Amino acid sequence: MSTTQSAATVGGPSKAARRWQMVGTYTALTIVTLITLAPFILALLTAFTSKAQFSAQGLSVPMPPTLDNFIALGDRRVDFAEAAWVTLAAVLVITVGQLLFSVMAAFAFARMRFPGRDLLFWLFLATLMVPQVVTVLPLYFMMSEVNQVGTFTGLVLPFILGSPYAVFLLREQFRQIPQELLDAMRMDGAGTLRILFGLVVPLSRPTLVTLMLITVVTHWNNFMWPLIIGRNRLFVITTATQSLQEQYANNTTLIMAASLLAMLPLIVLFVIFQKQIVRSIRISSFR
Repeated sequence: MSTTQSAATVGGPSKAARRWQMVGTYTALTIVTLITLAPFILALLTAFTSKAQFSAQGLSVPMPPTLDNFIALGDRRVDFAEAAWVTLAAVLVITVGQLLFSVMAAFAFARMRFPGRDLLFWLFLATLMVPQVVTVLPLYFMMSEVNQVGTFTGLVLPFILGSPYAVFLLREQFRQIPQELLDAMRMDGAGTLRILFGLVVPLSRPTLVTLMLITVVTHWNNFMWPLIIGRNRLFVITTATQSLQEQYANNTTLIMAASLLAMLPLIVLFVIFQKQIVRSIRISSFR
């Protein structure tokens, strides 16, 4: 065996083998990416295609692109623009409520002492094991008793008082803050709320942003509860899209325009918070 062959054997794969390995890796990644993006590309092309062109040619590049499908969304029985505003308002209220109440609950579980604290925390955390479908019917009956079926209040009320996952994540974050910092502020005359919102919350900003992103995505895509509580009187973007599919099943371009609008805010959110979304996935997986 020659010296060159011996060096190649000892040093691992040759330069040509590494190059082909890299080509294979990038080829596989490209194929997986195209398969993943295919539904989004389909929605994008179809949404800007006129109904006449789609009927004649099927899926194709729109020639020329048209905004007629987006304009038509506001002329239907289900006002898609109104549903988008309702969704935006609901997500905003739920996100603010969940962060506020989760922060206060997590601080109480992490830093305050009271009888039964740990037992109460673990009982609260155990509700994570209960599927949402199990709680939908009792929640509906509760909203019905107070006449909140088909109202915005009924849509957001079950979710604004915090979530077990958020409380758990924030409790673990708050417990990592040195007690000496809290004691120093308390010696300076700061009360509990000032310590919480003046020290603990700023130090936990990355975790709070992560929870904000998870909450926004979850409730923007929420379908079951808005469908049940709305009762065809209050639509959000997911139920409005589903209603359009039922009413205009043969108008594919209109449905794709609605689907594209439903995806657009989350795409913008992803572009703005790419790094934070990756962090949120990592936290969700390993904590």
